[in-house]
Amino acid sequence: MFSRSIVYSVAKEFAYHRSRTLNTLLITKCTISARNLVYSAALFRPTTSDSENKSVKIKTKKVQTRIRMITYNLDLFSNFATNADSQSKQVNFGILFDVDGVLARGSTPLDPAKKAMAKLKDANGNLKVPVAFVTNACNRSADKARQIQNWFDINITPEQVIHAPTPAKLLKEFHSKHTLVIGQEHRKEIAADLGFTNTCIIEDIKEAYPLLDMVDHANRAKIAEGNYTENPNFPRVDVVLLIGEPCRWETDLQLIIDLLLTEGKPNITPEDLFSVPQIPVIACNMDLVFMAEACMPRFGHGAFLLCLESLYKKITGRELHYKNLVGKPCEITYRFAEHTVSKIAKQMGISKPIKRLYFFGLYTPFFYISDNPNVDIVGANLYDRFIKRKDSNANSIDLPVSRLIPESDILNEQTVESCHSMLVGTGVYKFKPEDEMKSTSDTIEVYHGHRDIAHEPELSKPHKYVHDVYEGIDYIFRKEGIEGN
Repeated sequence: MFSRSIVYSVAKEFAYHRSRTLNTLLITKCTISARNLVYSAALFRPTTSDSENKSVKIKTKKVQTRIRMITYNLDLFSNFATNADSQSKQVNFGILFDVDGVLARGSTPLDPAKKAMAKLKDANGNLKVPVAFVTNACNRSADKARQIQNWFDINITPEQVIHAPTPAKLLKEFHSKHTLVIGQEHRKEIAADLGFTNTCIIEDIKEAYPLLDMVDHANRAKIAEGNYTENPNFPRVDVVLLIGEPCRWETDLQLIIDLLLTEGKPNITPEDLFSVPQIPVIACNMDLVFMAEACMPRFGHGAFLLCLESLYKKITGRELHYKNLVGKPCEITYRFAEHTVSKIAKQMGISKPIKRLYFFGLYTPFFYISDNPNVDIVGANLYDRFIKRKDSNANSIDLPVSRLIPESDILNEQTVESCHSMLVGTGVYKFKPEDEMKSTSDTIEVYHGHRDIAHEPELSKPHKYVHDVYEGIDYIFRKEGIEGN
C-alpha cells in the first residue's frame, strides 16, 4: 500500500498537470479499470478439481484484496489531487480599505469603489478575497458594517470593520479594571464591545466630585449656594481610555489631570505631586486634524491628546506616558487587521496562510501642512518594516513602550510577509508623484504626527500610486493572477 506522503506528492503533481488542461480522464480510467478487475475476480468461478479449486480461490482472494487496496489508493489519490488543485486556486493575500475618501465621501459611496467591489465579487455575489475596513473613526462596528453592506450589496460582518479603538480588545489586562472612557456618543457601548466591563464616563466623575469642575460656571454657582453632594465612596479610577475627542475639552482636561495627579481618587490631596505614580492611559487615534466639509482641516483627537500632554508636563514637569497607543498608524492596528483578514479567510474556506496585505489609503493635500499626514501609508509601511524584522526581534527596542504589540491568545498566527501601501487619489485631485513633497525656500518643516511616532519622511512614500480604488484592485488582480469580472 502506498504511503500517504507518496500519494500526496503524486496528487500535487497530478493537480499541476491537470491545471495544464490534462483533466481527470486518466485517473478516472485507472479507477474504473481497477474496479472492473475486482468485479471480474469476484465473478471468477474455477471448474477444476477441488484441490486446484482451493488453491485458485486463495489466489483469487489475494488478487481481490490487492485490487481493493489499489482501488482505495486511487480514490485517495483522486481526493488528494482534488484538494491540492482546490488549494492551488485559493488566494493567499488580503485587502484592507480605509473608508472615507477611498470608498465613500461622507455617506455617499464613490463610483470607482462600486466598480472595485463588483470586481471583488464572484458569480454568486460573494467576495473572492478576504477584506477588512480600517478607519480611525470611533463608531459602533455594527453600524458601519451595515452602511458598507448597503453601499455595495455585499455581506460584511461587524468584525470586518476595525475602528481606532478596536485593537484595544487585545488589552485584556485592563478589561475588568474601573475605566474612565473619554469620547462622545456611545462611549460605554463601544468600550463594552472592546471587552471593558467596569466603566464610567466624565459625567460620573463630575457628579461624584462636584468641586472639581470650576470651568463650568453653572456648576460654580451651585457650589457657591452649597447646592451639591459629594460621593467619597465613588470607586478609584484605575485606567483612562481615550477613544475620541470629547465635547467640552476644558472640563475633560481638568478632570483627567485631577485623576492623574491623585492615582484615580481626586478627593485626596497627594502628599508629593511630583512622585505620584501615573495610572495607565490608553489613547485611540492620534490624528491631529481631519478633513470634513470645511475648506480647512478640523482638530482631531490628536489635538486633544496634545493639550493633555502639554498640561500634564507643565504641571508636573514630567512627560505623560501612554500605556498603549491604538489606531492608525500604530503597528498594533495593522497586526489586528492581519488577524481579522486571516480569520475571515478561514471562514471563506481558505486554508492557505495569508502572506501579503494590500492597504488602500487616501492622499489628502493639506495646503498648510508641509509633510503629508498620510497615516494610512505611514502605518502600512511601519507594519511592513515590523514584520520584516519579526524573525530577529518582533518587538524591537527602538519602539516606544506605547507601541509594543501585547501578547494575546486571541490573535491568529502572524503569517504575513509583506504589507503593500496603496495610495489612492481623492477622485477629484489627481495625485502625481512629483507633487509628493512640494516645497520652497520659505517652507517650514513641521511634523504633525504624534510624539511617540518618529518623523521618518520616507515612510510617507507608498509602494504604489493609483488614481482610485478600482485601478488599485485591477492592479492587484493582475499582480496576483486573479481573474476579474
